[in-house]
Amino acid sequence: MLQTAADWLHEHLWNTLLKKIVTCAVAAVLALGAYGLVSRLTEEADSCADGVTESGGECVGVNGSGYDFGEPEIAPVADRIAEENRRIDEQPHVTVAMMLPMQPDSKAERRQLRSELQGAFLAQYRANREPGKPVVRLVLANPGKDYLRQDEVVPDLVRMARSGRDNLRAVTGFNLSLDATKDAVRSLTEQQVPVLVARASASSLANRESKDGTYDFKGLARIIPTNEEQARALAAFNGSRKDRQTVLVRDTRPDPYVRSLARAFQGLPEDGPAGPDDMTFTSPGVADPGDVDNQFRPTVNTICNSGADTVYFAGRSTHLRLFLKRLAKEACAERRFTVVSGSDAASLNNRMTDEDWAELRDGSGKPRLTVQYAAPAHPDSWRTKIRSWQESEEKRTGKKPPASKAPGSLRDPLDELTRLEDTVAALKSAGRDIGEVELGDSRTMMVHDGVRTAIEAIRGAKPTGEAAPSAEQVGNRWATMQSKNRVNGTSGRICLTKAGNPYDKPLAVVALKPGTKAGPGTLDFVDLAWPTGKPQPEDCVVRGG
Repeated sequence: MLQTAADWLHEHLWNTLLKKIVTCAVAAVLALGAYGLVSRLTEEADSCADGVTESGGECVGVNGSGYDFGEPEIAPVADRIAEENRRIDEQPHVTVAMMLPMQPDSKAERRQLRSELQGAFLAQYRANREPGKPVVRLVLANPGKDYLRQDEVVPDLVRMARSGRDNLRAVTGFNLSLDATKDAVRSLTEQQVPVLVARASASSLANRESKDGTYDFKGLARIIPTNEEQARALAAFNGSRKDRQTVLVRDTRPDPYVRSLARAFQGLPEDGPAGPDDMTFTSPGVADPGDVDNQFRPTVNTICNSGADTVYFAGRSTHLRLFLKRLAKEACAERRFTVVSGSDAASLNNRMTDEDWAELRDGSGKPRLTVQYAAPAHPDSWRTKIRSWQESEEKRTGKKPPASKAPGSLRDPLDELTRLEDTVAALKSAGRDIGEVELGDSRTMMVHDGVRTAIEAIRGAKPTGEAAPSAEQVGNRWATMQSKNRVNGTSGRICLTKAGNPYDKPLAVVALKPGTKAGPGTLDFVDLAWPTGKPQPEDCVVRGG
């Protein structure tokens, strides 16, 4: 009779105590191996790259080894960051993290991200070749779209700050003023990780000046003036307007940037009879146009009949683009409006097509409207202002002075900008691609200055004889960075108050020019303006009161 499978298994695997023990042991080993294999395969399926995990369809986490988060636009600069990290890996170093959404939806946002990462790398590259220690490792931290997954990334950054290998000593970037951004800043600073905000301009991401030394975010610094400061600078530059001349158009979507910008415009001093009431629209998101253009139809008709000639726009550049086109094409197109907005308008240039620009010109090629905003930086600022100073001095004295005699507040930023431009040229000449560098929208300049400020704080806080300062020492250093301890940025001198805010930092008044011919328009520098209404002190000493 043929032996059944069950009989065979019993005879060979189970009919003695020893066979039972061996069979159970082998089964346990096989089960453990299978579990490990499945776990590894699952982990690999969920992992985007070293330190980065798939979460909700996004690759969230921290990486400094060249991962581009699936975005070809940033691949070249991510590669250069990885190269520099490998070059300094065996040297005593600290880490600086760039916290930015790394997987944007639109082409315009991808170009902006490229500019920001270029600025960060250029600051790292320069610092690691200049005198001063420690050298700097740069990592990219993706908190997900609109920072909504920041709580998955912050624990990694906190661990890196406490790691003797990583020595994370600053987190910077922060390009969107959102509630989730504020949550990230609060969580990091509460866990003693220093933070520097380079791009987000909402006042909710700034410490209030305090006489008793208590602050909402201990260890926070920022280098961009708030929306309120930008609005005051523009008001001082343009002079007061009559209330009846102005109208505010604002987005009602909960957005800290929009809210603070609207408050800033509402707080501007205006005289005379009341003008039109605020006009509102509701957008679905920072970069989502939704049906906003349709909402603007009645708004523009009302503005045309209101007698106002100046529109304050509290909204994102995605929606500003639609508003400008609608204002230019409606029934009052023969009138000339001035539209004033906040620093997010610097992104407008990346969103406009040639057809969009054409709609802002009339039949004779003249601009239908003027768009003005206070940019945190512009590459033409310093050369233009030095030429203006030379001309003024020549009129006053009859002799044109050399540019080298211009005020330090103009020469120092120009020197920094020139070094930045030279670094870009040297990298290009050496074939070290970082993508096309465009300085006009201010992002490369501002992020460069942010990383540079963080590095200066780290090096300035380092105790003699130590390889690196503690995170707490870096956070305390912000309050000392004025006068001789200031940072000369490409965007201007960076002098910080005890609360970590930039003191009367200059802003570039920029006009969006559609041009007179087919093709793209330009972002033209007009002049400098200051939040206090007068130039920053030459000694960069923060005054009380």
